[in-house]
Amino acid sequence: MTPSLEPPDTQYDARIVEAATGNQLDVTALARHLSGVDVVVVGEYHGHHGSHLLQSRLQTALYRQRPEQVLTMEQFELDHQEALNRYLAGQMGETELIEDADAWDNYRASYRPLVEFARTHDIPVLAANAPAGIVRCVGRQGPDYLDTLSAERRNQLPRVPFADTPAYQEKFVAAISGSHGDADPTVNERMQRTYQAQLLRDNTMATRILDAVQAYPDHQILHITGTFHSEERLGTVAMLEQRAPDLSVAVITPVFWPDGQAPPMTAKHRRLGDFLYFIQPLPTEFRDPDRERAAMTARFSQSTPTRCD
Repeated sequence: MTPSLEPPDTQYDARIVEAATGNQLDVTALARHLSGVDVVVVGEYHGHHGSHLLQSRLQTALYRQRPEQVLTMEQFELDHQEALNRYLAGQMGETELIEDADAWDNYRASYRPLVEFARTHDIPVLAANAPAGIVRCVGRQGPDYLDTLSAERRNQLPRVPFADTPAYQEKFVAAISGSHGDADPTVNERMQRTYQAQLLRDNTMATRILDAVQAYPDHQILHITGTFHSEERLGTVAMLEQRAPDLSVAVITPVFWPDGQAPPMTAKHRRLGDFLYFIQPLPTEFRDPDRERAAMTARFSQSTPTRCD
């Protein structure tokens, strides 16, 4: 690690490092490194100010050197593309967009700057995620659920919707369950369905990025996604590279700065992405386990009901 690298001062700050060399960069220098890349994938911790400010600044820096840009976003589902198009064309207001496109709760605080920059600079924006209702039903019923969809809805989704890599499955299972439940076939079956739902998101995002590449030749694609979908070049990135190995893809990955010490640049860090940005950890949400369980129960009970029949 470069000795001069200082910890982030606030939740808005990010310290950018080139993974291969450990050299520190500012956003302008990062954009120069990325000038010839076909697809720039910026991972985020959803709702972290440092992630969202970096994305906005990088979007602007990339545009200044290469105005031919397309923004693709995990945060909008592909069946809401029409609403997104209408907003970008000035045919509806922001609250109408949020309602009609079922935008994420933190849209105004986190993603408004990206969409507004795109709107005012005539940058196409593609909704990249799979429809949430379909993802939930795959999680409940498994991949055969797709066979119940109308031809129109099924054709929106990737032809091969559950492609994966062994490393990603191993990472996903470890993240969800650790070492628990391995001997319980019921748990394993449920886990497998949950993983297939995750794969549907990754494969859909990879396909939508390729849609952008094909629809807008000679444009640079800026893809915004949760870091689990892109770090270590797994998830969406792996599916994109399987489908289009000739594309150049750069991965930018957030890393939490450890308390009280400079982060080491280990081999594990270098695998996370081509460039890393170090940000302050998020505050601990709960310290009382009973309150945490109650809050999680309340959140799930308030989720949108989905019929899968």
